[in-house]
Amino acid sequence: MRDVNPINIPFKSSTVLLIACFIIALIVFMNCFNVVPVGHRGLFVRFGVVTSEPLEEGVYFKIPFITQLVTMNVKVQKWEDKTNAYSKDAQVVEVISSLNYALKKDQVKNIFQNVGKDFERILIPQVFQGLMKEVIGQYNAVDLVSQRDEGTQRIKEKLTAKLDELGIVVTNYEVNNLNFDDSFERAVKDKVIAVERAKEAKNKTIQIEEEAKQKIITAKAEAEAMKIRAIALSQNKNLVEYEAVKKWNGVLPHYTGGQIPFINVKSK
Repeated sequence: MRDVNPINIPFKSSTVLLIACFIIALIVFMNCFNVVPVGHRGLFVRFGVVTSEPLEEGVYFKIPFITQLVTMNVKVQKWEDKTNAYSKDAQVVEVISSLNYALKKDQVKNIFQNVGKDFERILIPQVFQGLMKEVIGQYNAVDLVSQRDEGTQRIKEKLTAKLDELGIVVTNYEVNNLNFDDSFERAVKDKVIAVERAKEAKNKTIQIEEEAKQKIITAKAEAEAMKIRAIALSQNKNLVEYEAVKKWNGVLPHYTGGQIPFINVKSK
């Protein structure tokens, strides 16, 4: 049986111990430092209690295993939504929209303490959907199409005011699409076609009426001219001959006898 050197056993145990201590020390050391990345703000939390004001980007020392560094995104973010609402005339409208927002830097601590790190998932849908349904309910479905910009602006104004109270800045809001029930969309399409045809018919009627008026005016003018001319001819014999000359083509008649037109020969 092979002998075991008793001197090697404590040597190997001490080596393992040293390596373990080094690893633990390294973990503790690394846990002493945390980074607040660009576009974020940090908070020190100890046993569930926030112990600092918002920290800007950078590296920070903390007590390991006792203090936690929580980071909050303060960059502009985008939130998209698809919500069904009822119009004033009880039509179902699917509103697809997008919201650009950012957490106020001076409200990081307040938001984290009262709402939590996932504030956008909790606050924004609740506020947005309530306000959107309120505004959509003030319009008839047909008017939502023609007054879409006005409705979008009203939603944005209400969102901006409400979220500002909660510590969130709205940078932009857009309604990307409005979807209606298929039967309603067909009805709207038919109505639009009918309105366009009515406009065309009205324009045609106006055109015909205008043309008729012009003809009446022209006829009246011609009748008045003829009346004036008739009066003038009846009062002036020379004017009758002048009018006849104006209409003569200059060719003498081919028959003989009778008086040559327009030549008045008087005997002496």
